Amino acid sequence: QLQLVESGGGLVQPGGSLRLSCAASKFVLDYYAIGWFRQAPGKEREGVSCISNSGETTNYADSVKGRFTISRDNAKNTVYLQMNSLKPEDTAVYYCARATSNYCSGSAPGLFRSWGQGTQVTVSS
Repeated sequence: QLQLVESGGGLVQPGGSLRLSCAASKFVLDYYAIGWFRQAPGKEREGVSCISNSGETTNYADSVKGRFTISRDNAKNTVYLQMNSLKPEDTAVYYCARATSNYCSGSAPGLFRSWGQGTQVTVSS
């Protein structure tokens, strides 16, 4: 089972928080880095964050640095994206996907596979 499954999206007020989850098989988490992406209406899909298979290396888009935190719980086969201080411009469908290697070599969507179905995040008052 290589497919990833996102959950945790919803409607939140500006300044609020959400935690997204990305469930994957143990095989995927043991061997591949995992990335979070988002796509707003009329915009291209953009990389948000990535975590290596070991969890030792993480990276973030400049627009979310200091607000979002990526982590993984190998016991639960899940990667999380904790989103704090949310802004209306964070509104998008959020996706997770596996990298083609065990490290985060870049944020281009073409470097990732096995996309989930996405979860909607709406930040609005």
